Amino acid sequence: MADITTGWNPEDNTFWDSSGKKIANRNLWISIPSLLCGFAVWLYWGIITVQMLNLGFPFSASELFTLMAIAGLTGATLRIPSSFFIRLCGGRNTIFFTTTLLMIPAVGAGIALQNKETPLWVFQVLALLSGLGGGNFASSMSNISFFFPKKQQGLALGLNAGLGNFGVTTMQILVPLFMTFGAFGAMGGDPMTLVNSSGTLIGKIPAGSQTWIQNAGYLWLLFLVPLAFAGWFGMNNIRTEEVSPDIGSPLSSFTKITFMLLIGFFTAMVGLWLMLPESANGSGFGVPKELVLVGVIASTVLLLKLIPGQIGTSLSRQYRIFGNRHTWVMSLIYTMTFGSFIGFSAAFALAIKVIFGYSHLEVGGVVTHDTINPNGPSALMYAWMGPFIGALIRPVGGWVSDKIGGALVTQVCSLVMVVCAAAVAYYLKAAYASATPEEYFIPFFVLFLLLFAASGIGNGSTFRTIAMVFPKEQAGPVLGWTSAVAAYGAFYIPKVIGEQIKAATPEYAFVGFAIFYALCMVINWVFYLRKNGEYYNP
Repeated sequence: MADITTGWNPEDNTFWDSSGKKIANRNLWISIPSLLCGFAVWLYWGIITVQMLNLGFPFSASELFTLMAIAGLTGATLRIPSSFFIRLCGGRNTIFFTTTLLMIPAVGAGIALQNKETPLWVFQVLALLSGLGGGNFASSMSNISFFFPKKQQGLALGLNAGLGNFGVTTMQILVPLFMTFGAFGAMGGDPMTLVNSSGTLIGKIPAGSQTWIQNAGYLWLLFLVPLAFAGWFGMNNIRTEEVSPDIGSPLSSFTKITFMLLIGFFTAMVGLWLMLPESANGSGFGVPKELVLVGVIASTVLLLKLIPGQIGTSLSRQYRIFGNRHTWVMSLIYTMTFGSFIGFSAAFALAIKVIFGYSHLEVGGVVTHDTINPNGPSALMYAWMGPFIGALIRPVGGWVSDKIGGALVTQVCSLVMVVCAAAVAYYLKAAYASATPEEYFIPFFVLFLLLFAASGIGNGSTFRTIAMVFPKEQAGPVLGWTSAVAAYGAFYIPKVIGEQIKAATPEYAFVGFAIFYALCMVINWVFYLRKNGEYYNP
């Protein structure tokens, strides 16, 4: 498609009705499935690790939790440079190239998973590369924000993010299904035999059955190849002063994107090395994860700004968002909503497997957690439902917020999340001390579905607030930046849950989450629900 060089003004009703709406919708409906695949590749480790346990791969549960944490940290970090891709490189160039890059971790996972002897560091590198899918969210949301008028941005961004988030659910349904048959023939490799029972959304699969775990990577090529063509031939670069005024040739855009992504990879790798134990190929220094997060974010922002030439100059202009206090307020609030959604999506399946798939027996005064529970629920049967609800309801959050205001909707969601997180903590404590944890699964599961629903609605409402609070030039980078900060939930939540499970106190993780949600309620009220505040219920 030709670049749009002049006259892009979606706020002009005549322009919008004559041609703008058609162009915007075409870009939106190519953006959504591209983002969906990004989420799928980013978070498929949550399902792959469950099946690795079922197949008897020689890794502990805590080591497998690190794969999700690595993908989470990298994906969030890559959102920082991705926040600025649209102005520097154009929407079409960015979406095409970043979607194409997803083929690398997908093929790599397909190859590595064919051999149980593949070392842990190989899976860690592949988890690092799958972070590319997480980074794509920032550029995708920034791009779509420029196509639609303010009055429709709540719905448009809700659709892009919400249906894009369906990548989690789509992955959690398709990956278990594709692992049950040789979808790619001889080219797809040989099957393995399940040591423990597995499952799909329609039922359990008994131990001794054959499975093609490598299809978890290969199947995404069926979508990524046609989407790359659709992005190149169907999307547009808006080359106006407000959006992407000086992007150069496509090749120069791809070079800029690659260089900035490498900076994100570097800072994420250093942070992971400082934090991880020697047994997981880390330094063994045990640097606290909170310090790692601050260090990775700060160093990524600083290194990007030090890039000479056009990139550094453009970033200096876009970094003005950091002088606006609402950037930081919305980063915190969006971490509550999207950070929770993405973190729970990453950890949900493995948490079900570890907490309810094993009996917690007291032997000699010590509770053990390594006896298979024959009555335990299949994680692969249930895990998809939470992300499905969160993604499905997200556009509703944007639509309702367009009607009654984003801050009010966010406040109600916050209250629900406080109550549900505290209740989940109660049932986790009971389950992890029981020889029959399945007795507590139903209330745990229902409460988790409510958590997903509230976080999904809150995702849409916070984007409505951002669209109304920030000027147009800042709204795109702010959307990208807040999504980058919030995406660290995909790292932090699996890491915290994994640590607390190892310490036999999983309930502590959710007590902490409830306290954080309560803090966000107060902040949201102070800035956006006080009638004498700078903005009221935007």
